[in-house]
Amino acid sequence: MPVKPSNVYITNMIKKFPLTTLIIIAFTLTPFLALANTNAQQTVVNNGIGLGSAIAVAISWSENRSIMWAIIHGIFSWLYVIYYALNR
Repeated sequence: MPVKPSNVYITNMIKKFPLTTLIIIAFTLTPFLALANTNAQQTVVNNGIGLGSAIAVAISWSENRSIMWAIIHGIFSWLYVIYYALNR
């Protein structure tokens, strides 16, 4: 069985798992964005919803088209995002 070059493997992974790839990129960029302006980040984190909740609500809405389910999944945040990634 021939070995695929790494760039082909990464391209196939992005095509198969776009949500997972987006989450990995978000976690990779978070430390760099935190260094840019820590006061603004603290305000957003303290007063707004988290990234996990936003992703969970977006996934829930695209799958169910229900505000009730979007709110429930937003409360579960990353748990729903991981569940969705494993079971879609």
